Amino acid sequence: MKIVFFGTPEFAVPTLEALLQHPEVDVAAVVTQPDKPKGRGKKLIPSPVKEVATRNDLPVLQPKRVKKDQEALQQLRDFNADAFIVTAYGQILSTEILEMPRLGCINVHGSILPQYRGAAPIQWSLYYGEAEVGVTTMLMDAGMDTGAMLETATTPVALLDNAETVGGRLAQIGGELLVQTLFRWEKGEIEATPQDDSLATYAPLIQKRDYVLDWSKSAIALHNQIRGFYPNCMTPLREEKIKILETIPLGEEYWSQLSDQYKPLIQQWDNLSAKTGEAGEIVAIVKKFGAIAQTGTGLLLLSKVQRSGKRPQSGWDFVNGMRLVQGETFR
Repeated sequence: MKIVFFGTPEFAVPTLEALLQHPEVDVAAVVTQPDKPKGRGKKLIPSPVKEVATRNDLPVLQPKRVKKDQEALQQLRDFNADAFIVTAYGQILSTEILEMPRLGCINVHGSILPQYRGAAPIQWSLYYGEAEVGVTTMLMDAGMDTGAMLETATTPVALLDNAETVGGRLAQIGGELLVQTLFRWEKGEIEATPQDDSLATYAPLIQKRDYVLDWSKSAIALHNQIRGFYPNCMTPLREEKIKILETIPLGEEYWSQLSDQYKPLIQQWDNLSAKTGEAGEIVAIVKKFGAIAQTGTGLLLLSKVQRSGKRPQSGWDFVNGMRLVQGETFR
């Protein structure tokens, strides 16, 4: 089966690799976003998908706007592919492109559709505290993630998972599911199921304002925001912007989801649970664990933090480095 693969970030790599490893698949070419300048020297950096394509000596197309690039459109037609596979490509495909391959364009989307249509499904799934996430393979149409569904696969979300860990799992699951879907679809073993638009939810591009922490929110809401938008959530302290990378919401409802390393913390809970303060105030500092902040509802342990211009550090090292004291407030 001849396919053309469209993808750009790390999330798309396992799907491309799964196709490359399959003996009955011929990856004719890869379409990815143009190289992006990065760092102080603004050196052009290829996408993770391009790096894989280059290592495997695959032709690479990098049009700025694929649906407007006549040369790229002609190349796509000339491949005479059986299917186009799309995973986190980053551009909208025109109807002209969607109609080129005989089996259509099959997309790997990082949610259980019709929930979380859009650019950042994994991040928003965690933000809203979903206990289970998944991937969906679907036939693409002219809408944004509105095409008929082919197959889905799911995975549970643990309390301390974040967008990076969940994204890595879903990327692997998506690669395996795509190959299965591709051959089952060709053989007529699955039917395309229209999405129920009345159940649709959306996962838009993340904005800078989404990274700012509001300590009047509950502990679990802040925890979900921090792990969902990992590693970019921030809060001010002593006129410095502090990134909060990992947290642990405290309370009896969470103990069963924590490993044995947190037993000393759990043993202190009777004392800690009596602590109160205003939203964002450090109400306790626990040796070897770090600072505990009051939120709008509940307490939140800051277990991994990054100061401006510094490397990430444990919550305890952060306390010692900043010489934090009980009573200081994030604001």
